[in-house]
Amino acid sequence: MKIFSKIFLSLLFSFLCGYSLFAQDVLRQDSVQQLKYTFSQFGNETWDFIKQPTEWDGDDWLKIGSISGVTYILIETTDQSVRDAVLREGRFETNGLFVPESQKYFKSVPIEFGRMWGELYTPIVFFGGFAIHSLIADDISSRKIAYEIGQASIYAGAITYLLKSAIGRARPYMDKGTTSFDPFSSIFIQDYHSLPSGHATAAFVLSTVLSRNAKPVWLKVIAYIPAALTLVSRVYQDKHWVSDEFLGAAFGYFIATWVVDQHENNKSLIEMTSLYPISFRIALN
Repeated sequence: MKIFSKIFLSLLFSFLCGYSLFAQDVLRQDSVQQLKYTFSQFGNETWDFIKQPTEWDGDDWLKIGSISGVTYILIETTDQSVRDAVLREGRFETNGLFVPESQKYFKSVPIEFGRMWGELYTPIVFFGGFAIHSLIADDISSRKIAYEIGQASIYAGAITYLLKSAIGRARPYMDKGTTSFDPFSSIFIQDYHSLPSGHATAAFVLSTVLSRNAKPVWLKVIAYIPAALTLVSRVYQDKHWVSDEFLGAAFGYFIATWVVDQHENNKSLIEMTSLYPISFRIALN
């Protein structure tokens, strides 16, 4: 596990240096006076987030419907075939889990790194790193990033957990098929918390916040590489279906986008030269 710790610390240090070098020169001092990133601001923005569905127009609902539709199509056409391809050979038992013999990279660095990027402690580590940097360097841009990581993670975590419990989809390793659901009766049973993927949600929250706050394009692209590894990792390790990953990634991406937009639309602290390494975006406000 030492190698993973070194990778995480190195990546955190790289992001801190990158944002410190490329973000501070584009701060807007008038915006600094408007946004302090306090608990009262969090409360106001949380209420705005909760009431968002009441303000969506037809175009917003169409986009939400499209995400739901793609998730359904993946369940019907892709989930089982992808899992069959991954589990194409026999299994052996490791630490109480049945692991396919074909998965020789089960504990490899890229797969484990992808899993760790979506763990609960990862946004906490990055939140802490940027928060400490903001205190030491008196850097408002680092405070903004820490605030957005924490804010988006709380929103995404709450929504994901509620949906997991309400949907109650069996994880692939349960061998119950792609359409096994036990709604509301599996609140504390992880085996039925497959849809949406919490790791994918957390990974895309973190990567989206980092990417949106980065100025150079190369840093924006790098920020999404760990999140992509998370998607591969969770399917490869038989913890989630492809549709779980898609829906979780969508939630993480759009929630983080909404959070960052609150601090940049008409009152931006950081002027972005480009928004994303991808052009697809949903504006819910």
